[in-house]
Parts: sequence; structure tokens; C-alpha cells
Amino acid sequence: MDFLIATHNLKKRDELQRILSPLGVHVLTADEAGVDLSDVDETGTTFLENALLKARSGCKESGMPCIADDSGLCVDALDGAPGVYSARFAGEHGNDKKNNDKLLGLLENVPDEKRTAKFVSAVACVFPDGRECTVEGECKGKIGYAPKGEGGFGYDPLFFVGERSFAELLPEEKDAVSHRGNALRALADKLPAYLEDTKGTETL
Repeated sequence: MDFLIATHNLKKRDELQRILSPLGVHVLTADEAGVDLSDVDETGTTFLENALLKARSGCKESGMPCIADDSGLCVDALDGAPGVYSARFAGEHGNDKKNNDKLLGLLENVPDEKRTAKFVSAVACVFPDGRECTVEGECKGKIGYAPKGEGGFGYDPLFFVGERSFAELLPEEKDAVSHRGNALRALADKLPAYLEDTKGTETL
């Protein structure tokens, strides 16, 4: 079954596809599905609220089951910031370098034991018949002192689990521990019941 993912981020699409493909789910971006999605104002105060806003909009506009995730970094020394503002922390949406530079600047004098942080992911799946499925996942780690690694995206080069950053992990290694991996495994546990209910319905 084809599912739309409400993002243009191909790396997010790849993460979803790796974990959901055993269920027979094929994940498509809007471009791949030939759908023109409106930009959604992420006005929610939580990751889950924003994920639902995007999934509902994508489902309504495409007529397809739509998966959306909202995720971000919560740094303890910054009272949970950047949180839901992670992608636009430095003022320009999706500028990873500026976001990472701002984070390092704010933590410049913070000692190692206080650089704890967690990545949080909320995933929402909305079906054309109105059903909704939501899950959340997280991964705890620390913020490094300089970027390391060439993989991943966002804050991955600064977020360390053990001795390696997310950007140093192979995709399969990251999936096994990441916030999005944990959320998607929870989604994979829930989805079969929704897919079974979908069989034979005319709306899908």
C-alpha cells in the first residue's frame, strides 16, 4: 500500500521506508506521488500536535493515507530548547549549519556532564476515512563540542550516543537507537490493525 509522507526530506523518507517496508508499506514523497501539498503552519506547542497538523493536511489534499513526523532536539541545559523550533532555531528554516553553530555557541561554556539532551519524534498517520494513529519515540544522548561524521542531517553531527555521533552511524545503526526509529517501530506495531481494517473499504 502506498503512503504519502508529508515532507520533501528524502532522508526522512528513506528512514520510514527501511522500517515500514516489511509491512508492505511503500512510502512516497509528494513529488513522487505527483501531489502538490500546501505548506502547513506548525502552530502546535508539541511535536505530536505539529505531526497531526501535517498528516491531516496531507491526507486531505492527496486522498492518500499520510504519515507525518515532527521531531527535534531538547537540550537540558537550554530548558528543552530548541524543541519544536529545532528546524528554525537560528531563524532560517532547515539551515543545519546555522542551527548547529547557534547550539554550539549557546553551550560553549557548558561542561560535559551538563550537555545531556534527547531527540524526540512524534509520528502521526491519518487515513482518508478519518482514522488516526499516533506514536512517539525518543533517544537520549549528549551534545558534542564539534560536529563529527558525514552522515545524517540536522543536529546529527553534534548528537552523541556513546562515543559516536548520529552522523557517524550507519543507517541501520541509527535506526536501531534513534528517536525516529523507536517511534516508527511503535508505528509498525500499531499499523497492522489499521491495515487490516482498511482491506475492502472503498475509501482507501
